[in-house]
Amino acid sequence: MAAYVIVQIEVTDPAQYARYQALTPASLAKYGGRFLVRGGTLEHLEGRWEVPRLVIVEFDSAARAREWYDSPEYREARRVRAGAARVTMTLVAP
Repeated sequence: MAAYVIVQIEVTDPAQYARYQALTPASLAKYGGRFLVRGGTLEHLEGRWEVPRLVIVEFDSAARAREWYDSPEYREARRVRAGAARVTMTLVAP
């Protein structure tokens, strides 16, 4: 069953964050992750949710999402991202 990683991001160092963005797609592909949303315009239809940047990634399962998150490839990307953004990342599995 599909699982989703939802990420709320506030970029604080765009140049350093760009390095992270360059590393992430290959790490996702290796574990079957697919971007559903990567940035874009947010329109509040009801209530308020302060989200500077939103990313949603789909995986075939929660197990694959966890494999990706704990992978050497993504650990390196997270290391590069350190100090470049404030991130909240949530795994949602129906």
